[in-house]
Amino acid sequence: MSRFLVDRDGETHVRLAEGMELTKSQAVLAAVGFVALLIVPDITRFTPLSFTAIHRGILFGLAAVGLNLLLRHTELVSFGHAAFFGVGAYAAAVLASQFDVSSGLLLLLGGVLAATTISVLIGYFVASYLDIYFALLTLAFNQVLYAFVLQSGYFNYSDGLNVRPDGLNPPALFGLQLSSTGYELVLYYFTVVVLIVSLLVMWKLVNSPFGRALDAIGQNRTRARFVGIPVEKYVWVAFVISGIYGGLAGGLFALLQLHVSPEATLYAFVSGEILFMAILGGFGTLVGPVIGGVVLVYLLVQAPFYIEYYNALTGLTLLAVVLFLPEGILGSIPKIGTGLSRRRRDPGLLREDLATIGSSLRRGVSRAVTTVRIIVFGVN
Repeated sequence: MSRFLVDRDGETHVRLAEGMELTKSQAVLAAVGFVALLIVPDITRFTPLSFTAIHRGILFGLAAVGLNLLLRHTELVSFGHAAFFGVGAYAAAVLASQFDVSSGLLLLLGGVLAATTISVLIGYFVASYLDIYFALLTLAFNQVLYAFVLQSGYFNYSDGLNVRPDGLNPPALFGLQLSSTGYELVLYYFTVVVLIVSLLVMWKLVNSPFGRALDAIGQNRTRARFVGIPVEKYVWVAFVISGIYGGLAGGLFALLQLHVSPEATLYAFVSGEILFMAILGGFGTLVGPVIGGVVLVYLLVQAPFYIEYYNALTGLTLLAVVLFLPEGILGSIPKIGTGLSRRRRDPGLLREDLATIGSSLRRGVSRAVTTVRIIVFGVN
């Protein structure tokens, strides 16, 4: 075995760094994903795919990666993560429009610092709560921020703020005042670098003793306390880290859109979308939320151009994921690969699949009829 290949449990793994080892299939997927990220501008140039929509999806996916730290490891569901996304975006917009800060990196840094501050404050109040109470508290803080920005003249009410320091041109990137096309390309590849670094940091975090402690908290808080884990403090720290990811994504979103409004960044529905992105892509995986972000943003932004009932398409996607891919798109790939391999060896299994789908549909219709009968007649 070379230094890049190690044997674990009878299977060859690819070693990317100390402690970071992937199976061959994972390494292939990672390489394909990396190449796909790099060639997105070329792909969108020669196809009908939207470059901006994919870029937006990656940014929302980055926010979903942060939310996933809470969802996957502490099993806490946040309904208010748009608060950090919106604060990061608005902080960049305020610095550009009210203080004429022209450096894109400074605007991004301002967004991350503002989101970190807000996440420290909100995390202090919600870290000791569980289940629906935690979810509702995060939603409440989100709504307070949304209403405050919506009613404030400083933030230009519902019209929002431009992210153009001189009122015309976008911020400078790395000291360069770029053309519109150059700005989009440089910002995209900067986003790719930020995304990869953020994923590596998150991977390192969840595989550290701190990440193991969060897993223990998610499984049973009482037992975690018995073994000496300061539960509230760890949840608070995880909440702040999650908020930093949201602020980072929000700041980059402001640099991309060059305009920030309350509905697009702080509204409660945005929180729901970020949560669904994590579930859609596979909240049991590291990269799944990014996949979910790209898919959902693309459905929400691009589908109206092709399908009249685009909201139904989003709903059908939700149904398909819940019923057939409960582990999300990326999380289901290993199971789908194993299933396809088995069916190649034994085609008779396809008949069993059809019978299972038919049975599931009949049970669903029966439950729906029963529910309607109870609602209409009051009895089963």
